[in-house]
Amino acid sequence: MDFSDADFDRLSTFLQSKLGIKLPESKRTMLSGRLTKRLRILGLTSFAAYCDFLFSAEGQKTELIPLMDTVTTNKTDFFREPAHFAYLTGTVLPSLISRGEKHCRVWSAGCSTGEEPYTLAMVLSDYRHSNSARGFSFEITASDISTKVLEIAKRAIYSEDKVHPIAMDMKKRYLLKGKGPNLGMVRIVPEQRALVRFGRLNFMHDDFRMPVRQQVIFCRNVLIYFDKETQEMVINRLCQYLVPDGYLFLGHSESIMGYKVPLIQEASTIFRRLA
Repeated sequence: MDFSDADFDRLSTFLQSKLGIKLPESKRTMLSGRLTKRLRILGLTSFAAYCDFLFSAEGQKTELIPLMDTVTTNKTDFFREPAHFAYLTGTVLPSLISRGEKHCRVWSAGCSTGEEPYTLAMVLSDYRHSNSARGFSFEITASDISTKVLEIAKRAIYSEDKVHPIAMDMKKRYLLKGKGPNLGMVRIVPEQRALVRFGRLNFMHDDFRMPVRQQVIFCRNVLIYFDKETQEMVINRLCQYLVPDGYLFLGHSESIMGYKVPLIQEASTIFRRLA
């Protein structure tokens, strides 16, 4: 199916303006492959016809979220970049408690299918259990732009292969094994699912709001899809919702180098908001 320069340019320009996602020429094959499935669902026979539909009044009402679900990448794992969770419990939480902040609000920004916020729920639950005498408590907010991955996250059902990085003692406490037709699958226990509040959020919307500032924000492997200007804008928006001396965790290939942002680096890809 022909994907003309004009159609690719229209779509890539639109996606960058709406999602901040930069799609250079090297991403044309990826975009073509993903959109082909969407064209089949809609019964369309060309990318030109898809563009006509997308930019019609009806398409602007009904197609934006399916398009976002189609083009966004959602790779994630339990305990991805495990050093971050060790730093959280070994350095960040003791620091918060030492300055009297015993209730920790954590935001998983770009949570995908839920592995990151549920990892946080397990880690923070264990920390709360071992620090109950110190009155520690927490809450977790998780957001993503894709409604499709948020539905998967809320169901909290994963294959046993997917939960391999979770330690056995945590599996016993926090996972339910499937039986019968669900053999080979696991589900996060209800008590852990209840600890995470999910919601849809687009970083590109000027009016997105978080009700309260957070002590910790995980926004990992999200900025890599944005151009530098958008990265700087998103980091500054995240900082608006980070308390002074709060912590921002980025992905292993992400950086704030060269950006005007109110952060200092504390460890590899871990940053603290300036007071």
